[in-house]
Amino acid sequence: MKKKKRIVVTGMGLVSCLGHDVDLFYQRLLAGESGVSTITEFPVDEYPTRFAGIIKEFNPEEYIEKKQARRVDRFIAYTIVAGKKALEYGGISKETLDHMDKSRCGVIIGSGMGGMGVFVDGTKNLYEKGHRKVTPFFVPYIITNMGGALLAMDYGLMGPNYSVSTACATANNSIISAANHILNGEADLMITGGAEAAIIPMGLVGFCACKALSERNDEPQKASRPWDKGRDGFVMGEGAGVIVLEELEHALARNATIFAEYLGGGISCDAYHMTEPRSDGEGVAACVRNALQNAGITAEDVNYINAHATSTPLGDMAEINALKKVFAKPEKIVINSTKSMIGHCLGAAGGIEAIATIKAITDKVAHPTINLENPEENIGFHIPTKAEPVEIKAAISNSFGFGGHNATVIFAPYHP
Repeated sequence: MKKKKRIVVTGMGLVSCLGHDVDLFYQRLLAGESGVSTITEFPVDEYPTRFAGIIKEFNPEEYIEKKQARRVDRFIAYTIVAGKKALEYGGISKETLDHMDKSRCGVIIGSGMGGMGVFVDGTKNLYEKGHRKVTPFFVPYIITNMGGALLAMDYGLMGPNYSVSTACATANNSIISAANHILNGEADLMITGGAEAAIIPMGLVGFCACKALSERNDEPQKASRPWDKGRDGFVMGEGAGVIVLEELEHALARNATIFAEYLGGGISCDAYHMTEPRSDGEGVAACVRNALQNAGITAEDVNYINAHATSTPLGDMAEINALKKVFAKPEKIVINSTKSMIGHCLGAAGGIEAIATIKAITDKVAHPTINLENPEENIGFHIPTKAEPVEIKAAISNSFGFGGHNATVIFAPYHP
């Protein structure tokens, strides 16, 4: 039987409401700092929700040509910046890539909602000013694949390149797909994750209309409260999270810094409801079991979970109950929710949370879940409310999306 290829993480990059530097981002998570704030970028006085994990300071011009930076949708800018930062963090320069076979280097960075800003602006121009005022960049900048395409163009990467769009499971699905190209011998290096820029009036009111968002307008930083009895919906977030996956022998041959090992991933579909989780938890349980099988480990090997945990009344405990179907001793597992501090970054969530998971592995400390003042009964798992040392054996990160899409990825410390 042919030995399974090993895949390692050799780069990480992000754009987030807690900053755009991986190490600073994690320090802020460890400190329990919230990036959620009242929206001042557009009028929200009449909206039922008036806050989000919105990115206040973002200048892409160090990474994107000035004219291009002004034109592209923000989700594309987030993709390119996070992707280039991931390579930079891993010490992978253009010269480094020039010494690789670029036909075996690819990009899979998805987005749940794509270029919403460009779409809304184009629609407005059409109806207010006529068809001649619609930009020729309208189509290229709304489609979800263009961020990864432009990133590949900047480096001449000719390997597998496409986008995945499975709502809030997008980034994890992208990571799994990217890893599979390496496992199948089709790539040596893949840049992968997710990006989202949906905090605009249409994006915000769309989620308000489905009654999905918290309305704790008087205390925005306390609004995202996974597993707390007082939770009343999720908080919108945005940004991008991108990691570099590389075949182990390829990474070793170029003396790469290895941050963690990707063990495997699993997917499933609830096939139940457009927005609600399956009540019996079987979809999520199957997803996690599939990931464990793909990784070649058992449930007993896992001692850390970065949960999906969005702070919705139904979703939080549905995930906990599903996990209990898989893990017989939940009290031995540390679980936390990055979303408690940055909100729910939709298609980018899995990418940003993969980085939080990898940082927990490398730094040997798990970040807290904030705002957990009145926990639900019978959670079972150990939820730190302040930064806590943890020696991770294997870590899973969950992402679930509207439509019943479930995706789980598993990382572990790298051992030669």
